Amino acid sequence: MTRTRPIPDLTELGLSVGDAESLGAAIESMRDLPPVGQWRRLTAEFLTPDHPFPVHRFLFDWVYAGWCEEDGPPPAWIPDPRQADSSNIGQMMGDLGYRSYRDFHGWTIGEREAFWEAMIERLNIRFKERHHEIRESASPLVAPGWLPGARLNIAESCFQSSRDAPAVIFQNPGEPIARISFGELESLSARVANGLVEAGFVPGDAIAVIMPMTMESVAIYLGIVRAGCVVVSISDSFAAEEIAMRLEITASKGVFTQDFLVRSGKRIGLYQRIVDAGAPRAVVLSADPEAEASLQRDTDRIWEAFLSDDSNFASFIAEPGAATNLLFSSGTTGEPKVIPWSHTTPIKCAADAWLHHDVRPGDVLAWPTNLGWMMGPWLIYAALINRATIALYPDVPTGRGFGAFVRDAGVTMLGLVPSLVRSWRESGCMEGLDWSRIRVFSSTGECSNTEDMLYLMMLAGYKPIIEYCGGTEIGGGYLTGTVVQAASPATFSTPALGLDFDLVDEAGNPARSGELLLIPPSIGLSNELLNADHYGVYHADVPPRQDGTPRRRHGDEIEAIGGGYYRHHGRADDTMNLGGIKVSSVEIERILNQVSGVHETAAIAVSPKRGGPDRLVICLVCEAGNDDSVDAWRSRFRKVVRERLNPLFKVADIVMVESLPRTASNKVMRRKLRAACQEAQNEREEK
Repeated sequence: MTRTRPIPDLTELGLSVGDAESLGAAIESMRDLPPVGQWRRLTAEFLTPDHPFPVHRFLFDWVYAGWCEEDGPPPAWIPDPRQADSSNIGQMMGDLGYRSYRDFHGWTIGEREAFWEAMIERLNIRFKERHHEIRESASPLVAPGWLPGARLNIAESCFQSSRDAPAVIFQNPGEPIARISFGELESLSARVANGLVEAGFVPGDAIAVIMPMTMESVAIYLGIVRAGCVVVSISDSFAAEEIAMRLEITASKGVFTQDFLVRSGKRIGLYQRIVDAGAPRAVVLSADPEAEASLQRDTDRIWEAFLSDDSNFASFIAEPGAATNLLFSSGTTGEPKVIPWSHTTPIKCAADAWLHHDVRPGDVLAWPTNLGWMMGPWLIYAALINRATIALYPDVPTGRGFGAFVRDAGVTMLGLVPSLVRSWRESGCMEGLDWSRIRVFSSTGECSNTEDMLYLMMLAGYKPIIEYCGGTEIGGGYLTGTVVQAASPATFSTPALGLDFDLVDEAGNPARSGELLLIPPSIGLSNELLNADHYGVYHADVPPRQDGTPRRRHGDEIEAIGGGYYRHHGRADDTMNLGGIKVSSVEIERILNQVSGVHETAAIAVSPKRGGPDRLVICLVCEAGNDDSVDAWRSRFRKVVRERLNPLFKVADIVMVESLPRTASNKVMRRKLRAACQEAQNEREEK
């Protein structure tokens, strides 16, 4: 900062004369401080969430004017040394004798077996029989065998808190906040497990959960795992056609669902979609606590009739690699990939929460999500294994009702997707709420931008945002942040502890900005796919490091920006993140190519120039003689995607083209289309 600059006139940004004079005097008193010191004092002593956001944004830019990003991006939150030392990472570093975080991260990737052994001890993972080594020494790095000799059921590690401590806090719209204790949750999950056994299900059976994230769905999830069955995670937003595909791929033998969803006071039928999908026998819960679900098929049962009276259950004990959960991710053939999680995957979830999100016993974790996406199961394990509380609000999180729940539930860690923050900023619905109990935010699923993330920090009086990027096939994150490092909006400060990666250009050479290749092994990384060649998807044709260490394909574009920080630039392959959900171009095109008048389509993700969530653009080749307008096609495609795929996927724009560019092998050159659409998008933003 140039210390001789005059104090800006803050009344032009909406401040009263008195507040402007007070802030001006504060700035004047800080002239001898470096920019980081000025910002720390401003946010700690003067700026509050009651000041208009334009004031916060202006002062952030003003303080850091001339900042050199070669030393790292300008921080909006700087850790207090005492708080950093008392954090989970800080205490672990102290116990191991590390003063430098970079040295500590180096140990976690240089001594991976020792690191994961230490995490298993700190998380107090419960075993029936202990492992005799962390990683099977004879197994390959690309598909390691973890915890050989061990036998366990990972759900048992979710019930280590006091039986009276709250496990789940939840609130249905218009009702008071309710709580269920760890003891009550364990008993309810046992009643689910006994109900499955009494209904004739056996260990290994795949059972789908297609319902919102509720207290009951958490118990159902854990009950299925305790019974030795396998949860099939399917989002409640999918159309019947997509539900049917996923049930068939996984050979699901049963379904848990809800009669309808309640969204902003409207009832949306869910059980009907299950029936339309031709689902196997279903257990149906009622969204109305005063009414009983109405069944349409003789094979189905209501929730109350399914539940066993027996609240004790001896969990099924299995090998560490046994599947517990089948989750879907984007595919390249129009069929989504099925990624099995095992009893070891939740260790990665809980470790990332303990390390990077600094989750501690008694914390309250809220993350608007669904069991159909990895963050639903992640939230269960991240909270419960760490003896923290899950906070659930089943209605839409875009309104003030959700913000009031965050306040009233005493949420200490709030997770979200960036597009949610943008909606809050545009509506101002969260302003004026007391979010002072929040210690940390987390953001995942989409690229974020500085404007939105600085606004989010402001809402809680400047608390750190842990940008968290990973995948279903990782069981957590590969790139993230910590509470012992400064947090800069929309940037990442570290590879996840226990993991490392390389950035390469299109020729496979090292690059500061390029495609990310993971360096195995790590607990959490998938070893198989249910319906595809795992080696072919993640390892085939991926060049190893010069020392022969194998690398693993992931598909994200990452830029190293100085000071050990990174920015995310979306996907390098034909997948995209829409509304926090990873989906492939082919999955969208499969639906759109069936529309009358369409010759072919290409689905492209375009990112705003200033960062933020991807926008879905469809490049369209019409059949000969069709002269429908762009507006007509946009409306038609939005309807088709909403009804046949997922209403969370929004078609932002249509680009009419005469033909799609193709390679010599007839593959659509989506990269070329994406570059052209991105250039047009940037030009529009500049205007």
